[in-house]
Amino acid sequence: MTIWLFYLLLGVIQGFTEPIPISSSGHLVIFQELLNIQLPGLSFEIFVNFASLLAVLTIYRKDVVRLVVSLWTFLFKKDRSDDTMVDVKFIGLLLVATVPAGVLGVVFGDWIGETLSGVATVGYTLILTGLALWFIRNMRGSKGDGGITLRDAILIGLAQAVALIPGISRSGATIVMALLLGIKQETALRFSFFMFIPVSLGTILLDGPALFTNPETRELFGPLIVAFIASYILTAVSLKWFQHIMAKGELKYFSFYCWAVGILVVLFLA
Repeated sequence: MTIWLFYLLLGVIQGFTEPIPISSSGHLVIFQELLNIQLPGLSFEIFVNFASLLAVLTIYRKDVVRLVVSLWTFLFKKDRSDDTMVDVKFIGLLLVATVPAGVLGVVFGDWIGETLSGVATVGYTLILTGLALWFIRNMRGSKGDGGITLRDAILIGLAQAVALIPGISRSGATIVMALLLGIKQETALRFSFFMFIPVSLGTILLDGPALFTNPETRELFGPLIVAFIASYILTAVSLKWFQHIMAKGELKYFSFYCWAVGILVVLFLA
């Protein structure tokens, strides 16, 4: 397999699995084990992460613009209308929800990478992910954007922190928690992916400068761009598909998938 094809395949896997509740990190670990290869380093992670971020911003561009405009009018034009205040509250709760994963990632990130990144862990956590998705498969909440509370945001943030463990899907964990808290499916999905924005931006701001001093970036710039494009396209396609799945209430199929892959991993790769 050429390096170009290898990076294309990684970009496709990362992009497609990032939005849906089957764990992108877990699938990369499985892929590494199956092909007996070493996954790329920091440059690859930053490139595909940024691509997925741009895809999420593209899909939710109207909501992003509305929130930015609301925050601007609130801060500089003293707009205190009901719609503006709902949007400003939503932004504040998003920031609160990102704190647990950020703090725990800094404190325990290295330990998680060293001790919980094995393929056996991924197998068992995929099975747990499937169970969680099955449990909430028929839930229909009533809370919209304005109904999310500070407690809700903290609990959803803690769910995102649990997803630092490979095999626990970030989108799955946050959506499961949001539905358990009585939040509407559409709102839960949007809140989950808006949480991805500050987390992803933080990663890029913290690790991005290393790109300029990393020899890997210069040596593999072409393959990295291929991975970036693949990740962007597949994240956008996968997110649109997941929106459709959520609207139809068919999360059970992700449960079946997680169970099947998790059991196979435990039986044959662990």
